[in-house]
Amino acid sequence: MTARDAVRETELALAAAGVPDPRVDAEHLVAHVLGVPRSRLGEPNGALGPSERERLDALVTRRASREPLQYVLGEWGFRRLTLAVDRRALIPRPETELLVDRCLALLAGVAAPRILDVGTGSGAIALSLADEIPSARVVAVDVSAGALALAAENVARTGLGAQVELRRGHLLEPADGTFDLVASNPPYVPPADATGLQPEIVEWEPHEALFDRGQTGEIADAARGVLRPGGFLVLELADGTAARTVGRLGKLGYADVRVTRDFAGIERVVEATLP
Repeated sequence: MTARDAVRETELALAAAGVPDPRVDAEHLVAHVLGVPRSRLGEPNGALGPSERERLDALVTRRASREPLQYVLGEWGFRRLTLAVDRRALIPRPETELLVDRCLALLAGVAAPRILDVGTGSGAIALSLADEIPSARVVAVDVSAGALALAAENVARTGLGAQVELRRGHLLEPADGTFDLVASNPPYVPPADATGLQPEIVEWEPHEALFDRGQTGEIADAARGVLRPGGFLVLELADGTAARTVGRLGKLGYADVRVTRDFAGIERVVEATLP
């Protein structure tokens, strides 16, 4: 079977299962089985033998059950890194890359910054900041033992263990000393919205990392106790919550509060300075 035929067959199977963007997912799955980039699937010598077809069938079955593509593949790209991903932590998303962008901009003039990543999950934020700021030292915390185990795999995979320290605990409780920046992609989906989420999200991603139980406000409050004067707080936001969060940061005494929109125009990242 040629790679093109495999993509067509896989696309049909995924479409029948109601998978969004079945063509894109089909290309990812076939390329993964062949061990080539998606851009090479049209090459004349791209073909699947019996073992590759068996592997592809198993992956298609998983994706057709609405297991997220990223979990099926077992890894996903985030900025310059390719990270191991599975259902122990949220899938790294482009919106969070924007949060990293803002962190980098704020830390541009800070020598050897000390950073706290709250709710690290797969380690995407912590590892990207360590990768792109070689002088940085990052403390990455999470309450989930499973998420921290996954993050540890990614620390080993990326070779950034000299810069990133993992700690277990609730929100900022494991933090010690002072930090130049506190970053977090906290759980922010309203629990009432669960019924409207795609199966890939609500049936597979960890609910403790998804659903808002006031963690954004808790982080903003607690960060005042660990940030140095002039330090920065950077948070990812749910759609429609920017105004409320900006108001709360002002009441907590933060200054220079700024909101950045994502590529869809949603107010996605808020940043503030501790005077």
